Formats: sequence, structure tokens, C-alpha cells
Amino acid sequence: MNFRATLEGVQIAIEALRSNKVRAFLTILGVAIGVATVTGMAAIMAGVEKGLSEDIEAVGKDNFKLARFDQSKIQIGHRAPWEGKPKITMAEAQAIAALPSIQSVTPVIPAGSPDIKYGARTFTGVGVQGLGAEWPNYSRGDFIEGGTFIDSEVQRSAPVAVISSDLAQEMFEGRRAVGERIRIGGAAFDVIGVFKPKANLFSGSSKDLSIYMPVTAALKYLPVNDDWLEVLVVPTAAAGQARAMDDATMALRGMRHLGPQDENNFAFIRMEAFAELLGKITGTISLVMLVLASIGLMVGGVGVVGIMLISVTERTREIGVRKALGAKRREILWQFLVEATTVTVIGAVVGLVIGAGGGLLLGALTPIPATVPLWAAFSALLAAAFTGIIFGLYPAWKAARLDPVEALRYE
Repeated sequence: MNFRATLEGVQIAIEALRSNKVRAFLTILGVAIGVATVTGMAAIMAGVEKGLSEDIEAVGKDNFKLARFDQSKIQIGHRAPWEGKPKITMAEAQAIAALPSIQSVTPVIPAGSPDIKYGARTFTGVGVQGLGAEWPNYSRGDFIEGGTFIDSEVQRSAPVAVISSDLAQEMFEGRRAVGERIRIGGAAFDVIGVFKPKANLFSGSSKDLSIYMPVTAALKYLPVNDDWLEVLVVPTAAAGQARAMDDATMALRGMRHLGPQDENNFAFIRMEAFAELLGKITGTISLVMLVLASIGLMVGGVGVVGIMLISVTERTREIGVRKALGAKRREILWQFLVEATTVTVIGAVVGLVIGAGGGLLLGALTPIPATVPLWAAFSALLAAAFTGIIFGLYPAWKAARLDPVEALRYE
């Protein structure tokens, strides 16, 4: 079909939308909802995947974590996944660190949210973590004052602390924090640094009130539950992840006196495993998203059938005249298919604007780096055009099959 016929079909479709605003609005709304759902969710999913990739890159792709159980797997059942599995100990962390294939280990332990006191003021809701000396190498952010603790301070359980920039602002109100003494859960700690963490997927939009201290100091001075000690393991470049994990597995099995038939009662978690878990979750979300989008497109498609059938009825005499002047069936069919496709594509464009705008707004207001992938926009437009063709086929076929004599007599 020539370009002129296509352009004419587009112009007629737009004119029909103008003359039947309510009908057109309902048709466009159905398609727009479906497309906005696809576009908005795709923007969020793309942002989540990008943010997680950046976090994994910061931690190190070849690094892995020693934990009591595998947190990257979805656990189903009444039994707690850590039952029957001994806690990770500092002695085990030190044994792994001594292996030739291991470059370093960084213990991590949550220390709860004890009351923090500075002078006469008390601060609550502050998250405290015990960490190894190398933790800044695997955390996205910068020191804006002072620095972190060193290995010797970890070894002697030095009561020193690094505080987040948000906590420093609340606590010291713009004054220098390094050198000040605070009390954490009743124990005195000297502030040696202020760290500003980079916003990530899990930080939300609220303030980050955190304290980081040597893991040994947390175990010594705070009522810490060491059941949840974990260890970030960094393999040497020469050994690589697989060999380092094998060596660490053999060392831990020996320390825990596990026999050849016994299963591991600990877990090594690759950083990529969290991305794989997220991929499974986003896959499920995508399936739900497609169902919702399909419903929206179906609603829009039904509207297309209605508006096109009305258009065929209203233009019966026009169709008769065109056929009398020599228009072929395929030309009439093509014209009405173009009209139907134009209606759904307009709905798709509206949905793209709404979905992309919502996704980008979320990216501006939250740490999620939401972006609209080109494949999502292209797929939405393609799906809308396909919907127009499928649902517009019957009205177009009906118009093309009209008898020209009967059509000319229609009043």
C-alpha cells in the first residue's frame, strides 16, 4: 500500500478520535494503562539491576561470603534455615585468612541499635556494626573526616568508632567529630572518622544513622549476639574464586570434624548469587507485569473493535462511493487497519510518557537509578500496534466486504 493511503488512514483515525472523545478516551486509556505498566516496571527493574551490579562491583565479583546458611536461596518451610548449623567463629575466620589462596578476610557482625550518648544527649535508632579493618574497600562511600581503624586496633579490641555523616551532623551539628568521645551501650568509644556512604537500593530516602567499630570491640564491649557473625572472603588473583572456596571448604570441614558423608553445615555465598536471586524475583514480577499489561491491551483492543465498528457504520456510504470509483478490497482493509493501529499507538505513546515519567521520578526521589530501556519502549509500541491490527481486523474486513450498491443506498 502506498504512503498516501497510510497517511490518509492516520488522519481519519485522528479525526475520529476528536469527534468521539469519550469513546476515544476509554480506548486510549486501556492501552495506556497496559503500556505504562510495562514501561514503569521495566524502568524500575532496570534501575534495580543496575544498582545491584554497582554494589556487587564495589564488593568484588570474585569475593564471597562465609555465613551460617545460604541467604541467597529462598527458604520455604517451618524450620529455620540456620537450625542445626553452628555459628561462624573468629577462629574460623582467622584459619581461612591463613590459607595461601586467600588474600584477606573481613568479619562482619551486626551489633543492634544500642543507645548512643554524647554529653547529656541520647540518640536512638542508630545501627551499629562490628567490622574488619578492610571494610572501606568493599563499601561505596567516602571519608569526609578522619579515617578508619587498622589491623592492630582490631587485634587489641580498641574502643574506636567511625560514624556516618548523617549521625555526625545530628550529634555534633557541624563541629568536628574526630577526637570526640561517645558512649555506645554504656562503653566509651573515641570517634576516629566520619564516613558518608553512597545511597544504594536498600538505604531508602531516610537518614543513614550508623556506627562502624572493630569486630573485636563489638564482641568485647557490647551485648552482641555472635550467632550472626559473617565473613567476607577475598581470594588471591592467582587462585581465583573456585579454588579459594574449595580450600576454605576443606579447612572448615576439618575444623568442624565433618566426615566424608556429612553435608556442609556452613555456606559460601557468591556475590553474583544475590543478583541471580534478584533475577528470579524480577522474573516473577515481570510475569505479573505482562499479565497486567495484557489485560490493559485487551481492554484497549475491545475498545478498538467498538470504535472501528461504529466508524464503519458511520462511513458506509463513503465506502460505497470509494468502491464505486474503483477502490479495491485490500485498499479499504488497509485503511481501516491503519486507523485501528493509529488509535492503539497513540494510547501506547501516552502510556510511555506516563510510565517513563513515573520511573524517572522514582529514580530522582530514591536511590534506585531507574532508566527506561529502549527494548521496553520498542516492545510497548510494537505490542500496541499488534493489538490494533488484531482487534481492528474484523471491522476492517467487514468494511472491505461491504457491497458497493448496498453501501450507496445506506442512510
